Amino acid sequence: MARYERRNALILGAGRSGQAAARLALETGGRAAVVDERWAPSALAELSTQGVSCLHADHEHLPDGAYDLAIVSPSFPPDHPWVRAARDRGLSLISELEFGAAHWRGDLLAVTGSKGKSSVVKCLADALCAAGRPALPAGNYGVPLSECVLECPGRGAGSIAVTEVSSFQMEHTRTFAPRLAAILNIQADHLDRHGTLEAYARLKRRIFQAQRPEVGARAYLPWGLSPLGIRPDVPLERFGREAWVDWRHVPGAILHKDLRIPFSGYFDNPVLGPAAALIAAMLHACGLTPDQIAAGLTGFRPLPHRMQPIGECGGVRFVDDSKGTSLAATQAALRMVGRGVRLIAGGQLKENDLDFLDQELAACARKAYLIGQAQDALHAAWADILPCQRCGDMAAAVRAAYADAAPGDTILLSPGCASFDQYPGMAARGEDFRAQFLALPRPTP
Repeated sequence: MARYERRNALILGAGRSGQAAARLALETGGRAAVVDERWAPSALAELSTQGVSCLHADHEHLPDGAYDLAIVSPSFPPDHPWVRAARDRGLSLISELEFGAAHWRGDLLAVTGSKGKSSVVKCLADALCAAGRPALPAGNYGVPLSECVLECPGRGAGSIAVTEVSSFQMEHTRTFAPRLAAILNIQADHLDRHGTLEAYARLKRRIFQAQRPEVGARAYLPWGLSPLGIRPDVPLERFGREAWVDWRHVPGAILHKDLRIPFSGYFDNPVLGPAAALIAAMLHACGLTPDQIAAGLTGFRPLPHRMQPIGECGGVRFVDDSKGTSLAATQAALRMVGRGVRLIAGGQLKENDLDFLDQELAACARKAYLIGQAQDALHAAWADILPCQRCGDMAAAVRAAYADAAPGDTILLSPGCASFDQYPGMAARGEDFRAQFLALPRPTP
């Protein structure tokens, strides 16, 4: 781990993780320069006063300098000109996740996957804290790990970092070594960046590559996913709904050997039950009792924009799943709601297999209301399965869906696409959905 002390680091990207990495580089005796195309004035002022060199550069050219380490923001793909230039100069390229982990002195848990990992991380951290174990969500959801190192006493000694790990972060991660590591699921996602499902899955499996059995490492996989990438001396536990897994979800409970952990709430359904089984397994490995695990699962309150009920109007339910940015996520959302769905979908496509949802659309959806760049492509793919209407934007889609809906229907925003064609992010899209819901005329009593 000492190899990242006292380094002259060039940080690509001035976002929150880049700023945290720069401050940590200084705190560990090194020097730091952050390069970005567009600087927020507040970040520029804060970092400059702390001794960080703040560099401007255009998209094509990386500034010169005597650096020996490049810390790459996850927003930079491997073929970005700055990343290529850093590699050509012989710099060691690492992620902020790896840089932070190298200095973290507490326990380290990590979860990756295509759908639902933020909710798992939040539930784990909340349950640990409720049981008296200092824990905080970190990584892709929560606080950058470098920031955790800086803010926690003793660089986290005695605390637990529950880290959400993305495929983007793993592109430049080699030594990240969580004690407990899990892949929640692997579904087609981010193929616009990674190219193939196989390449995407390889990045996810890197979460296991540096685990150390001498510190009690343990790996977790859903049933059916290959253990490729897990060291043979690291114990593997399986979770899911199958009768033969180590940690099994059944309606109202998690089963493990002679344990039965009853619970209710958000995770107690066929779609999210495997996530509950994983949570129970990881909390058990952290020493929580069955009662503490049950309390954590039952008391969980979901994150915004993840199958979040936002209200009812005229007997019609509205559910915000704006975080559903892949077709697999939309598939899960349709299964959770069941019949009577009026689906708002569309945005910026990240995958090509648009027939993926045919079965769920036919079984669950009454009509699709399409928005954004993908509306024509989705209309062409789905119009033979169910009625589809090109609406263009959220306001038109919500109005059209509500005009068609009958009491008992659910208007579900689960776009299956990224949001960046019309919004700065998925949260803004979800807030627009809520705003359009609130703007609907209320039926008179």
